[in-house]
Amino acid sequence: MNKRKYGIHLLDARNIASISSHPIVDVTITSPPYYDMKDYGYPEQIGFGQKYEDYLEDLERVFSGVFALTKDSGSLWVIIDTLRKDGVVIPLPFDFANRISKCGWKLKEIIIWEKDKTVPWIHQGQMRNMFEYILVFSKGEKYNFFIDRLRQWTGLKKWWVKYPERYNPKGKAPEALWRFPIPIQGSWGQDYVRHFCPLPEELIAQIIQLTTDEDDVVLDPFAGSGAVLSQAHYMKRKYIGAELNKEYINMFNEYLAKTGGGGRKKYSQSKVIFGDQNRFAKAIVDLRALKYARILFKKIGGALNRNIVRIYVADPIFIQKNISIAQVEYSLILTNKNALRNIKEKIDSVVIKPPLSKFGITPSFKFDATIDEKSSTPLYGYTKTVTHKFQEEIHDISSSHCFIVSPIKVNFEEEDYE
Repeated sequence: MNKRKYGIHLLDARNIASISSHPIVDVTITSPPYYDMKDYGYPEQIGFGQKYEDYLEDLERVFSGVFALTKDSGSLWVIIDTLRKDGVVIPLPFDFANRISKCGWKLKEIIIWEKDKTVPWIHQGQMRNMFEYILVFSKGEKYNFFIDRLRQWTGLKKWWVKYPERYNPKGKAPEALWRFPIPIQGSWGQDYVRHFCPLPEELIAQIIQLTTDEDDVVLDPFAGSGAVLSQAHYMKRKYIGAELNKEYINMFNEYLAKTGGGGRKKYSQSKVIFGDQNRFAKAIVDLRALKYARILFKKIGGALNRNIVRIYVADPIFIQKNISIAQVEYSLILTNKNALRNIKEKIDSVVIKPPLSKFGITPSFKFDATIDEKSSTPLYGYTKTVTHKFQEEIHDISSSHCFIVSPIKVNFEEEDYE
């Protein structure tokens, strides 16, 4: 067993399990050597010059070792492509997935990586290949997959302003189609190794962000140019790599020494973006809380809602329980207390059914509450039809004609989000 676990090792990937006697890896991100296409210059290399069955057998051995190193909460991400042999397509990704399932790996997801630039191999009877597969495997049933970190909250259609209940407060879930152009040769600097097919750092960063926290361990058993390892270092993760080319290892270590500070600074700056995500989440919840009051009034309907003078909406309290995302208190100011029982019964019946049951709001209600006519802190007034844009700032409620009153301030113009 190697005494030094972390870092890049001069080691055959088939012996990767020798790194540690117990599981230490949180995620493995790798792209295996091409089958019988690229000569990496080693007498016993995996891929070039092998029979297909021998190639699969060696990969099974590698990923059996990776399985032994992986924590129960860990995952394996393999970037892999189909290939042609004697004019016939060989479904390597699926043969590979079936093969390593014998080791215990569970295939959980297939992502399409649209890579834009490709090696220009165009032959009669075939189209240009613009994508590869990213196969996602887990060791156990419960594995780290922090999907909220990748949700998109910018560039959404304008409908989120008027229909906030349709949008997750964390943003839109990512698709299983990822678009990352492959790096042009030399983009890592003139002094760095020209690797046959380097992975985009943005793609690697996305996987690391999705599966790990700082100080977790990232593995690449086919380290190559070290793209996975360097990105792990920038993002404050420990890394383990195996590589047979000593020149690659030396160049990687020199490169990391030169770029480590800048890479970590870039990573730290990227973390600021979560503040924007939190602001989006607050906007969605605020919009839901206000719209809930408007829809509630509409659903009460008929003669009953004529007894409601005003609805006061308190600030939401964020929670995460089942499908509920916030608790909100609603105070209904009534003209006729004799209608209270019927209004309560009506509310009890409508809040458990769509659309209100789909808002993610856990409501509580007050019916005999009064609101101070004059407030030291501003309140905002909304109408019975518009709750995404306040109509007035209120300091004296007695002089306001707004139906919905709240300390929540939202002021969105739909056309700004087209």
